[in-house]
Amino acid sequence: MAKKKRMSKDQEFQIMKLVLDKFLWLGFIVMGWGMYTSIRDAAILPGLWYMLAGAILLFLFLIIIVKEYEILR
Repeated sequence: MAKKKRMSKDQEFQIMKLVLDKFLWLGFIVMGWGMYTSIRDAAILPGLWYMLAGAILLFLFLIIIVKEYEILR
């Protein structure tokens, strides 16, 4: 049986940055679409739902980072 290779902490962190960066882009794109929808329709409520969904995505991003990596004081 072949031994599995293990990643260093830095390699793990670099991969996490690549993956979670997509969450950031997705969250800001959804919030931007909500802002565009609000301005285009001259009504706040339709775009507000998109902006809320983008904020939830960004909040999930925060939870994943805090859960995965300890914040040292």
